[in-house]
Amino acid sequence: MGAQSIPFLFIIDFAMESPIVYAANEIPQNVLFKTGLHKNYSELQHTKSKFHFTIFPPKPSEYREAFGKVMDNIKHGNTYLLNLTFPSGIVTNLNLAEIFYLSKARFKLLYRSDFVVFSPEIFIEIKDSKIFTYPMKGTIDADLPGAKEKLLANVKELAEHNTVVDLLRNDLSIISKNVRVEKFRYLEKINTGNGNILQSSSKICGDLPSNYKEKLGDIIFSLLPAGSISGAPKLKTLEIILETETYNRGYYSGVFGYFDGINLDSCVMIRFIENQNKRLIFKSGGGITMMSDPDSEYQELIKKIYVPVA
Repeated sequence: MGAQSIPFLFIIDFAMESPIVYAANEIPQNVLFKTGLHKNYSELQHTKSKFHFTIFPPKPSEYREAFGKVMDNIKHGNTYLLNLTFPSGIVTNLNLAEIFYLSKARFKLLYRSDFVVFSPEIFIEIKDSKIFTYPMKGTIDADLPGAKEKLLANVKELAEHNTVVDLLRNDLSIISKNVRVEKFRYLEKINTGNGNILQSSSKICGDLPSNYKEKLGDIIFSLLPAGSISGAPKLKTLEIILETETYNRGYYSGVFGYFDGINLDSCVMIRFIENQNKRLIFKSGGGITMMSDPDSEYQELIKKIYVPVA
């Protein structure tokens, strides 16, 4: 499709075992999406006046046990950054379609009645024969006094951000040339519907070969899983994730995107709600380093459980 400039939507799970690809004119009616450049639906008016949202996060003891396993691996030099995630139960008066339409995010995906995504994190962009990625690492409650200064001065968050920037810079070097960090550690405010959070990102760019459209599959899969939701070194860290996490991520922390025949826009599927036998599960997590504190990381996991509905 890339070689023939045929527009398509792609959805790839974390383990890269069940990728989904639709030509643009064959996308089912119950698969809706929005990227920074494209969408395949019209906005709807909803009459629900109140939004109810209750979370049931993992037990602190359960989180501490997994955190301890990760720290043991860090101390033994097996990993130095690992994205540890957990499923949390949620109860809300909205169904997945209503969450899709009402949520405010740059990237949104409704996949049948299976899951919904409202992600702020870009995976890769391709435009004008250049590839861009924007690793997102570092979160703080935006309503705290001096939140911006506190986040930028946090040594642990800086180390984590440096690690993922270095990882993704190396990843881009696999498929592009002249890789450079064009913007380092800038902050964006995100409304969660229950307060605001600040998240830090960086912008990394590389130059693609002139025939890049013939190699879109190679480009995408050579960068997966995304460094921001796996860790470093990537292969060993993925082994530890599979040994430590107590559930199947599925499509959570995979990627989805749209190629319009010329440009490609895609995201990491964070901020993810899955329908499991009519029970809604919100999957979330955060990066663990040697300087991580289990209580702070547990609170960050909970802070990321939200629906961005004003």
